[in-house]
Amino acid sequence: MTLATSVGTIGLTLDRAQAPCTVESMVSLAQQDYFDDTPCHRLTDQGIYVLQCGDPTGTGRGGPGYTIPDEFPQNLAPAEGMGPGTVVYPRGSIAMANTGRAHSGGSQFFLVYKDSPLPPEYTVFGTIDEAGLEVLDKVAAAGTKPGPGGMTAPTMEVQITDATVG
Repeated sequence: MTLATSVGTIGLTLDRAQAPCTVESMVSLAQQDYFDDTPCHRLTDQGIYVLQCGDPTGTGRGGPGYTIPDEFPQNLAPAEGMGPGTVVYPRGSIAMANTGRAHSGGSQFFLVYKDSPLPPEYTVFGTIDEAGLEVLDKVAAAGTKPGPGGMTAPTMEVQITDATVG
């Protein structure tokens, strides 16, 4: 999948073997132009390091009107010194966001631009290419600003202009 954005192209390799339901949903949404002309509404730069996208409302509350089953990662390393139940989502991972409840993922996903310790409760469904990581590094270097619902948003606004599969 390729995300053409207002700040550069982010190439994604989706892993159907690791997360078949999630990949099928993401491909279907992309083919329906669901992600086109949508903002990446959240950037975190403390504790975890992710750019979150996939909400057409830009509020952190939007979704496709359905949820998908969790497909928890089985191969993430424990996060040293972070306590039990915390693993490292490595730089370059793509994972589904959720509401904190089981099976609550929909269309929102996050792009990990730096190793991030999190509970293993987010479906990992692919990786980001090197050029895409450079784009994310540029966005992260610009910092954050207050965003919707108490979140932090990227200072450098990121708009997905086109999401394509193939």
